[in-house]
Amino acid sequence: MKKDVVIIGAGPAGIFTAIEMIKKGSKKSIAIVEKGAPIEKRFCPKAKTQKCVNCQPYCHITTGFSGAGAFSDGKLSLSYEVGGDLPNLIGADKAQETIDYTDKIYLEFGADEHIEGIGNDEEVKEIRKRAIKAGLKLVDCPIRHLGTEKAQDIYLSIENYLRDNGVELMFGYECTDIIINDSVCSGAVITNGKETLTIDAENVIVATGRRGADWLEKLCAEHDIAHQPGTVDIGVRVEVRNEVMEKVNKVLYESKLIGYPGPFKNKVRTFCQNPGGFVSQENYDNNLAVVNGHSYKELKSNNTNLAILVSHNFSHPFNQPIDYAVKVGELTNMLGAGHIMVQRFGDILDGKRTWQKELSQSNVRPTLPDAVAGDITAAMPYRAMMNIINFIKAVDEVVPGFASEETLLYSPELKFYSNRVKMDEDLNTNVKGLFCLGDSSGWTRGLMMASVMGVLMGRKLV
Repeated sequence: MKKDVVIIGAGPAGIFTAIEMIKKGSKKSIAIVEKGAPIEKRFCPKAKTQKCVNCQPYCHITTGFSGAGAFSDGKLSLSYEVGGDLPNLIGADKAQETIDYTDKIYLEFGADEHIEGIGNDEEVKEIRKRAIKAGLKLVDCPIRHLGTEKAQDIYLSIENYLRDNGVELMFGYECTDIIINDSVCSGAVITNGKETLTIDAENVIVATGRRGADWLEKLCAEHDIAHQPGTVDIGVRVEVRNEVMEKVNKVLYESKLIGYPGPFKNKVRTFCQNPGGFVSQENYDNNLAVVNGHSYKELKSNNTNLAILVSHNFSHPFNQPIDYAVKVGELTNMLGAGHIMVQRFGDILDGKRTWQKELSQSNVRPTLPDAVAGDITAAMPYRAMMNIINFIKAVDEVVPGFASEETLLYSPELKFYSNRVKMDEDLNTNVKGLFCLGDSSGWTRGLMMASVMGVLMGRKLV
């Protein structure tokens, strides 16, 4: 098979590369290779079974058209200050301009026109004042909330748009290798388990998302693609009653707080806040179960959940941060018999595990029904755990009640984007014809910035 452009991974970065090429009138032939299913065939059985059944050969929440985006809460961060380090590469002004442009594309495909987190200046000032007093930085970022169920409709429209405009969507195919000779990439090798195909292409784009970050890291080592270890995030998903977060939810929708708590002074931040949301489980390769959160447009719970993530930067001689995070997750899964673990904050401070009976008597009822009550501190590294505890205490000064004894902590919450591919501001790697985009590249975090990187790539390839 021969194509002008082959895109590995049908997440936001790959999708928006193709969209922008079409919008700019490109006549180049494009194939998108995705090992998962089209969005209309993606379905998580947990909605009926109330427990994870460990779907094989992959988890439908993390794999398929639009990647994890179709089953996430679908928040588009509309500020260049949120979403990774791409602005450091291309410049803040260019990043913001492209965010504004990309946002309009989402609107074209049916995104809600309402923007959360704007028009409450006085209330934001008061929240920021409390954050400063607690030693935290508040990043107030406008949010366009798609909603989990609405995001699926939007990405279905995008899928149909790409198909109608001649993009070949190859579902059920996994990329096993790329073809590089004399620092020039000329194609990719893919398989569906029954047949193996080689796609010859002048331009190969790897956009495999967080799930594919480990695979891309190995690919970089094998083919001498210039890269370096980056940051890996290890943390927990916190769940509290809506009443605790009521004002912050109303004023900001998502409170992005950053701190450097003692004694270690590592960067700790909140991420992916879901008012009235639901804690969820995602399964990665090797049956690794990690926790996440969803927020629907219509369906609401009595709780708000958000992630607290500790950034880990390793130095010589260690260069396997993804493997480190995976080991933490595997140990937690082992203690939870393959399930997500949950523990009350008060029990952590008291040095005891949480029992299921105690959860059933609490004001905060878990929205992840098959989470196993236990002791997450038995698996979480001491440094990360102390950072999380002290950060929660600091957030309590901003949001009174956040550090309640009944506050729930789910583990493991892991973000795999530690491998960073070296590239210039025009997105060129050291291998001609090879480009690496989105969260797997290490430059972006989240739907909007990954989409932005795709738009920039599409313009380059026109």
